[in-house]
Amino acid sequence: MPQIRQDFDGQTVITTFEVTPGTAHDLLDALTAAWDQVISKQPGFLGGAVHLNDAQTRIATYSQWQKRGDYQAMLRTPEMRTRNREINQLCRSFEPVMYEVQSVFDT
Repeated sequence: MPQIRQDFDGQTVITTFEVTPGTAHDLLDALTAAWDQVISKQPGFLGGAVHLNDAQTRIATYSQWQKRGDYQAMLRTPEMRTRNREINQLCRSFEPVMYEVQSVFDT
């Protein structure tokens, strides 16, 4: 499970997908399979989550990696290259962005 901490020195990746209500669950199925069968098994993977907005027009994924290179290596695997081509067909667009935690607020 991801832990959001200000002192985290790994790589955080948030990817957003633009979908339609008609394709949202098809993409969720493809993403769930990719995370279960490939992404979560990669070296350096620490945790992640998949989110769907209420209107079923956006999906966001959040993942944490030990190093930026671990995430990039996962993207270059033949399996993920094939899956990402399929995922691309199920959405209008998707954009992975690498982030660094700046602040964390708890109760």
